[in-house]
Amino acid sequence: MSIFEQRESEIRGYCRVYPVVFDKAFNARQTDENGNEYIDFFAGAGVLNFGHNNERMTQAVIKYIQGNGVTHSLDMHTTAKRDFMERFVKTIMDPRGMDHKMQFMGPTGTNSVEAALKIARRATGRREIIAFTKGFHGMTLGALACTANQAFRGQQAFH
Repeated sequence: MSIFEQRESEIRGYCRVYPVVFDKAFNARQTDENGNEYIDFFAGAGVLNFGHNNERMTQAVIKYIQGNGVTHSLDMHTTAKRDFMERFVKTIMDPRGMDHKMQFMGPTGTNSVEAALKIARRATGRREIIAFTKGFHGMTLGALACTANQAFRGQQAFH
């Protein structure tokens, strides 16, 4: 029995469907511990738009960390967040006449799904949500409620 089977929570899904142990990653490719190469279609659940270990991103992160930049602050205000927001407003929102608020999600995709549910209901005034089969939206109650795949909703998700 591997350490994953022995000690990792049963509330995991992908690794049971794709039993591989990744060792390295660069741009859109991952390599497993046996040297097999895969295209990473997960893309970090959408956070790796530039790929794994993109050289420009890596250098920017190293520079930020070496400058003692704040690396985790939940939803607190930071100078980095302010700089990002000001630049985003100037280059994206203002030229398009957008007057939207920004929301910075928590550390999981489920947080994004929960926020999207709230926004959709508030914006439309509707209560119903469409779900697609074979979709996975997260493991919180709200995300599970809009997941049509029964395998993720029932007790079998935890076995």
